[in-house]
Amino acid sequence: MDILRHLLPGHVIDHVHGIRWSGKSDLFLFKDAASRYDLLVTNNYRQLEDPGETAQIKRSGLHHVSYRQRVKGLKGLALACGAIIASMPGILSDLMVADGQRIVLISELDPARRYRISDPRRDPPKYWPR
Repeated sequence: MDILRHLLPGHVIDHVHGIRWSGKSDLFLFKDAASRYDLLVTNNYRQLEDPGETAQIKRSGLHHVSYRQRVKGLKGLALACGAIIASMPGILSDLMVADGQRIVLISELDPARRYRISDPRRDPPKYWPR
C-alpha cells in the first residue's frame, strides 16, 4: 500500500484490513465504499459474473478495477503487486478524465517473460569492456 501512496500522491488509498472492512460482504462493501472512494481494486475479477454483485457495482458508481492472480503463493502475489503498481498511474490518469463509471481489468504479468538474464561473457552489451 505504501508504494501506491508514494506513486499516487493526492489519492486516498486504503486496504480493507486497514479500515476494518475485511470479511464484509461485497454487496455491502460496494455501498459503503461509494460514500468514501471513487474506485475499488479487487482480485475478485468474477464479481462481474454474478448478477447481484454486478448490479451493486453499477449502483455504487465506483470504477471497478480487478486483476487475476493465476499463480498462487508468494510468486503470484509478487506478480499481482507488480501488475497493479505498474498499471495504476495510467489507470488513474484515464479515469480522471472519464465521463462515467468504468470497468478495468489489469493484465497479468507473465512470469516466464518478465525478465531476461544474459552472461556478458557470451553476449556482451555493445560497450562492455573487454
